[in-house]
Amino acid sequence: MAITINHQTNDISNSTGAITINDVAVGGDNTPKWYGARYVHAGGASTVNVMDYVTIQTTGNATDFGDLTVGRYLGGGTSDGSRGVFGGGYTGSNQDVIDYITIGTTGNATDFGNMSVARRGISSLSNGTRGVFAGGFTSGSSNIMDYITISTTGNAIDFGNLTQNNSDGGGGVCDGTIGVFHTAAGDDLYRTEKIIVATAGNATDYGALSYYFADGTSNISDTTYGVFCAGLNQGSESRIERITIATNGNGTDIGDLNTHNGALGGGGGDASRGIVAGGDASASGPSNVIQYLTISASSGNAADFGDLTRGVYRAAGGAAGT
Repeated sequence: MAITINHQTNDISNSTGAITINDVAVGGDNTPKWYGARYVHAGGASTVNVMDYVTIQTTGNATDFGDLTVGRYLGGGTSDGSRGVFGGGYTGSNQDVIDYITIGTTGNATDFGNMSVARRGISSLSNGTRGVFAGGFTSGSSNIMDYITISTTGNAIDFGNLTQNNSDGGGGVCDGTIGVFHTAAGDDLYRTEKIIVATAGNATDYGALSYYFADGTSNISDTTYGVFCAGLNQGSESRIERITIATNGNGTDIGDLNTHNGALGGGGGDASRGIVAGGDASASGPSNVIQYLTISASSGNAADFGDLTRGVYRAAGGAAGT
C-alpha cells in the first residue's frame, strides 16, 4: 500500500495502524486483523461441507455461504480479516487439505495448499497475517505446529513444536502478538502454551485452564482477551473461561453457554462480540444453536443468537472478517 502527497509516493506496506498526516486521521487502517463483521462456520461431523454465515452484530439465523472443497470435521480455521482459511480435518481418514474463502463474498471455497502433515483434532489461531495450526491426531497425538501466510496460497511450513502432544482440538487465541493454545491432552490435560506468532519456534508454558476443554473447543479473542468455550469432558460442556493473553497465567471462569453443548469447533468475533455455534447436545444430537458473548466482559453467560441452517458439531473451523 502506498500514499501520495504532493506527487511524492510513500510506501506504507510494512507499517500498521490508522493512516494519519500531521497527526490528523485521513482514513484507512492497515492493522492486521483476525476478526470482522461476519462470522463463517464451516463443516462439521459427519463430513459436512456446508458453510454458514451471520453478521455478528445482528442476531438472527444463519445463511448458507457455500461449500468447502472437501466436507470434513475437526479441522482448524484462521482469518486475516478478509480471507478465511480452513486446514486439516477428518473424513474417515486424516486430511491435509487447506482451502480458503473471501469472507465478504459468498461462494464455495478454493484450494489453498496442504498441511505439512495430514491430521485432525487441530487447534488454530491467527495474528491477522500468519495462521498457525497446532497439534492434531496423525497415527497418534502430535506436537506439530505449521503455519501459513494467509494472504498467499501455498503449503504450510513447519513452525516448531508444542511442549506436549495434543490431538483433542483444545483451541487457540491470539492478541496480535502472542498466541496461546490449550493443549488438552498428554501429560497435563489443562495446560496452555504460548508462541510469538510472527517468529517460528517451539511453544513455552503459559498456564492452565481449570477444566479439560477438548474435542472441538470454540475459541475467540480480541487484542486483549482470549475466551475458551465448551469442551466435551469433565463437566466443561457449557463452561466459558477467559485469559488476558499478554500475561502468563491461568484461566478464569466467567460464565456459561446458554445450552449444554460440547464439541463446538470454530468460533470467531468482531473484537467486541464473540460467536459460537453448533455442538453436541447429547441426547438431542447435533445442535443448530448459535450463541454470542461479550469478549471483554469479566462475567456473564452467553445469549441466544439464532440458528445454523443445520445441526453440526466438531466443525472444520470458523473464521471472522469483513
